[in-house]
Amino acid sequence: MAESNRRGDDAADDRLDDGVTDDVVEDEVDDEDEPVGRGGTATRSRKRAESADSRKAKPETERVGIFGRIARFFREVVAELRKVIWPTRKELLTYTAVVVTFVAVVLTIVAVLDFAFAKGVLWVFGD
Repeated sequence: MAESNRRGDDAADDRLDDGVTDDVVEDEVDDEDEPVGRGGTATRSRKRAESADSRKAKPETERVGIFGRIARFFREVVAELRKVIWPTRKELLTYTAVVVTFVAVVLTIVAVLDFAFAKGVLWVFGD
C-alpha cells in the first residue's frame, strides 16, 4: 500500500508539480524588502514588487461547474482523511477516559460552586 502512494505514481501529483520548482533563488537585500515569517525566528526577504506581481498574475482557466466543485471537494476530503494518523483502540480508550474524567471533575467543581453561591444569595437576601 505504501508503494502505491509514492510521489509521481499518481496523475494528481503530476498536476501539482507542473508549476513548482525545487530551485531556491536568493534575493538581493534592498530597502524595499519585507520580512516573511516562517512561524519561528527564521525569516527571509521578498521584494514587494515581486509579491505584488505574483498576486496579479493569475492563470486563465475555465470555470468549473457546481458538480465539478462538489466532486473536487469530496476528493480533497478523502485525500486529507488518508493523511490522518488514526489512534489505536487502546489510545482511543485512554483518551476517552481522560476526557470523561476531566469533564466529571469540572462538573463537580461547577456544581459545588453553584450550590455555594445559591446558599450565599439565599443567606444575603433571605428566602
